[in-house]
Amino acid sequence: MPRPVILTVDDDPGVSRAVARDLRREYGEHHRIVRADSGEAALEALREIALRGEQVAVILADQRMPRMSGVEFLERAMDLFPRARRVLLTAYADTDAAITAINVVDLDHYLLKPWDPPEEKLYPVVDQLLEAWRRAPDRPTTDTRVVGHRWSARSYELRDLLARNQVPFRFHLADDPEGARLLEAAGCDAERLPVVVTGDGRALVEPTDAEVAEQVGLSTHATAELYDLAVVGGGPGGLGAAVYGGSEGLRTVLVESLATGGQAGTSSRIENYLGFPDGVSGSQLTDRARRQAVKFGVEVLTTRTVTGLGIRGGVRVLTFDDGSEIAAHAVVLATGVSYRTLDDVPGLTTYAGEGVFYGAATTEAPSCTDETVYVVGGANSAGQAAMNFARYARRVVMLVRGQSLGASMSHYLIEQIEGVEHIEVRTCTEVVAAEGDGHLEKLTLRDRRDGSEEVVDAQWLFVFIGARPRTDWLDGTLERDDRGFLLTGPDLARAGEGRGDGREPLHLETSLPGVFAVGDVRGGSVKRVASAVGEGAMAVSLVHRWLENR
Repeated sequence: MPRPVILTVDDDPGVSRAVARDLRREYGEHHRIVRADSGEAALEALREIALRGEQVAVILADQRMPRMSGVEFLERAMDLFPRARRVLLTAYADTDAAITAINVVDLDHYLLKPWDPPEEKLYPVVDQLLEAWRRAPDRPTTDTRVVGHRWSARSYELRDLLARNQVPFRFHLADDPEGARLLEAAGCDAERLPVVVTGDGRALVEPTDAEVAEQVGLSTHATAELYDLAVVGGGPGGLGAAVYGGSEGLRTVLVESLATGGQAGTSSRIENYLGFPDGVSGSQLTDRARRQAVKFGVEVLTTRTVTGLGIRGGVRVLTFDDGSEIAAHAVVLATGVSYRTLDDVPGLTTYAGEGVFYGAATTEAPSCTDETVYVVGGANSAGQAAMNFARYARRVVMLVRGQSLGASMSHYLIEQIEGVEHIEVRTCTEVVAAEGDGHLEKLTLRDRRDGSEEVVDAQWLFVFIGARPRTDWLDGTLERDDRGFLLTGPDLARAGEGRGDGREPLHLETSLPGVFAVGDVRGGSVKRVASAVGEGAMAVSLVHRWLENR
């Protein structure tokens, strides 16, 4: 295996040589030390490293470089090696820039120059970052390849699975030369797609999500039968509960049906989350939370669907869709919500995954380059998606049933949308029909004010409307409100639901003792990332109280 890279960039030749010399002396035996004299040269070096499939463990960048500052360089380097640990080299006068960089580029550390002696000021920092990187290194690039059709719902689902779990992969069309070569080498034909080719050369024909997850190294099976705490759902609320559960010594397992992050993980930019004044992408925020949970010993299971919940003796039992079970002393439900589908629109269900997508579908954004994208919805998720698609698309059209965005969207986001010339907001407008040949090609739009209709050419439609709680599997097990959201704490008591254990429910506790609900799935919750994380943390405190008093 090639040695992991430690890269340093500084435009001062003397400083650059000194950094490389000190690093090579301490780490040269097990790491390849690469140095560059500008941000542009360093980015070119990182691209070459990525093409060779090598890994970058640590990047050290000087802040004061011409044409590209250290912060700007690190922000671009994140796109190539998001898990590389990042250090900013600064003079004392630049400490404000370093503090800003902690939010902008998720900075791990900043070093004041000079750092002599390195044994005291440089090596301890790098040692700590290398250890953190070893616990969650970059996966080798280009090992996994997906061969499929452009307008294939299943091909899209597999790409989304890999992308949201941050598994590097390449997608090849079946009729492209490389795609055809892979199919021939794997002994497959274009009639049975998609095909996933793993790094060891194994071809998976029309695989399930679980089969792909297992082959690319994601955990899919529990290592124990009994846990202190089981968390169902890996969105912000579930991740918050997992982090606090693991950090407080509870043996914790987190179960996610697709990928950690939930809907928040697909957000291109979250700008109202505390501590990130310049915003942070949902994938960055939730990936950090997942890594934090793993650091505290939390077991994360992916592509596992929970279909049943019950009590057996003194434990709560979760049943998976394959019939297997795990047990836990307490359970936190954070299954979130799903976007409402437009099943009543003629023709639209036909093209799900074939031009019609529910949610951000971040894997599709680059494919929309220079095209027109339609976004249905007027809340924050729709606005964030529109801003993201505007980076690629020639034109973005927001279709909003209401008379304005003000009723459901944050003010800062409305101002951003108004500042982008090629985003058009059409209020009082709804989709009433769709048609196409093999994929979406046309939409019929209706003006709700006068009933007039218009047919437009459209290959991309992204829907962000309503919220259906993912609680159907709990019907008859837990008490829900008339919309399906889980009743907890005081709301449960007001509803007059009996629990049978002679006590009032704790604040986030459901109608089943020892089972708690957090985040969007809970009735009356505030639909924000910060509140979901807070409820996840609170739930663990309540779990401790319940375990002590039962």
